[in-house]
Amino acid sequence: MPKFCANLSMLFNEHPFLARFAAAARAGFKGVEFLFPYAEPKADLAECLAANGLTQVLFNLPPGHWDKGERGIACHPDRVSEFKEGVGQAIDYAKALDCKMINCLAGIAPKDVPREKILETLISNVSFAAAALERESILLVIEPINFYDIPGFFLNRSADGIAVIEASKSANVKLQYDLYHMQRMEGELAATSEKLLPRIGHIQLADNPGRNEPGTGEINYPFLFSHLDRIGYSGWIGCEYRPKAGTIEGLGWFKAALAGA
Repeated sequence: MPKFCANLSMLFNEHPFLARFAAAARAGFKGVEFLFPYAEPKADLAECLAANGLTQVLFNLPPGHWDKGERGIACHPDRVSEFKEGVGQAIDYAKALDCKMINCLAGIAPKDVPREKILETLISNVSFAAAALERESILLVIEPINFYDIPGFFLNRSADGIAVIEASKSANVKLQYDLYHMQRMEGELAATSEKLLPRIGHIQLADNPGRNEPGTGEINYPFLFSHLDRIGYSGWIGCEYRPKAGTIEGLGWFKAALAGA
């Protein structure tokens, strides 16, 4: 059965951020992910991980001005220097946290820039980041995101992500396959995950509609968990959902999945 990691940007948010590590461990999680580590000292995060026996599975490259609505800058031609500086910052944190995977958010396509230029910039930045991370034995992943939640996001479907991976000409880039986003954009979750299995570096989940925990929507998660196990997916699955009535109250699906492992 695949391994589950708690996304601390969304789960256990009843607690201050640094207290969420212990809460995740008490709930039975062995790994954690979150959007960004950069607001916290590296030593504090490392201490939380060690004290609770947790693996830092993933975080994102710096996204630009998140609070102002930016969702990554990798596709912005006028932000290349900033992007490259962010790669260095992310590597510093990853080494301190022994994190072996970093996600690159493509970003919202800038206005009045030709699509070809946007794509060229994204491919170049992905190639740069993949090479820099490979020197530190860290995998780069890129994530398609549905355009309902983030209008204008540059990568929307699994095929978009694969095209960038192929164009980057790097073996150190894989797909972050978010089941919620791909259900909204294309469906066919079982067939697509099986087809793309060698290209998938990380999986995330939430149910649809609502982006709440498994069992609250239309996605047949018990089937998908068994399917991922059957096809040989052995990586982490990040639980990136909004708890409907509280994190602990919504963990019935998690306990059932562990019981069936």
